[in-house]
Amino acid sequence: MVSALIIPIFIVAIIGLTGYLVYRYALHDFMCKRSVKQTLREYNIKKTPAQIIKEYFDDKGEEISQKDIQNMEKNMRQKEPERFLSMYDAVRDNTKNKDKE
Repeated sequence: MVSALIIPIFIVAIIGLTGYLVYRYALHDFMCKRSVKQTLREYNIKKTPAQIIKEYFDDKGEEISQKDIQNMEKNMRQKEPERFLSMYDAVRDNTKNKDKE
């Protein structure tokens, strides 16, 4: 009798945990990446998020490794996607100021 209750609860718990892990580590990042790409496309920005990050830090005069760029891209993509636009604006403004000089 007890096993008739424990087994279904155990199965539901495993299915729920599996569903959460698939969402958290696969779907969530995919949806965030798609959202950032759509936003950049909406503003006619032809650069990838990684290129924006690299150019931003190059303009600041800081060296950054490819691994750091990937980590920053994933973190920003999931937690603060609007920062890509502000970084792009900063790079664009620096380029315009350099052209005027």
